[in-house]
Amino acid sequence: MSIGEKQLNAWSNKFGRDYVSRNQATANAIEQRKNAFKSIFDHIADTEAPASILEAGSNIGINIHALAEITNATLHAVEPNREALDKLISSNVIPAKHALQGSLQFLPFDDSSIELVFTSGVLIHIPDEALDQAISEILRVSSRYILTLEYFSPKPQSIPYHGHNDFLFKRDYGGLFLDACPELEYVADGFFWKRVTGLDDLNWWLFRKPSVVCES
Repeated sequence: MSIGEKQLNAWSNKFGRDYVSRNQATANAIEQRKNAFKSIFDHIADTEAPASILEAGSNIGINIHALAEITNATLHAVEPNREALDKLISSNVIPAKHALQGSLQFLPFDDSSIELVFTSGVLIHIPDEALDQAISEILRVSSRYILTLEYFSPKPQSIPYHGHNDFLFKRDYGGLFLDACPELEYVADGFFWKRVTGLDDLNWWLFRKPSVVCES
């Protein structure tokens, strides 16, 4: 079993369920995410606001709950862990048909079918061998915007994570998207400092996708 397959299997089973137990869609957590996304969406004009949004790797849907309160966009979620997905569905924040079980390496959507595709703390868990495919899938499904919120390092680092190696990585994820598709238009980037936001120390990058298809 490859590292990528090992990771996906872990997140789909007990390792992923343990993550679910450590994270709850509390009012405070949702409020923190609302503030974060508001600051990001300030860089998108109201007339250009996305009409559809997909979170690739939604877990229990804290971000989906936040987005439902600040945007009129049609929301979609993809998550490999069945327990996390069932919690999202049972919350009724989005229709069950918009919450799909699947992986970032094979997003169950047509080309250019979602206006904004984003990840939050998901690419950091994807090893090198599967990362290009994940980025390619995001580029394929997005029709207008790509947003990623992940841990940053100018040089790739592998960090021990809950007793596992090769389960957490820091990289220049914004740079990886530009490398994969140089035609992307840079819109904005920023940093969420845990001390004042309550979120992990995350960098974020927002890109506008050109009308031409990015070459893989």
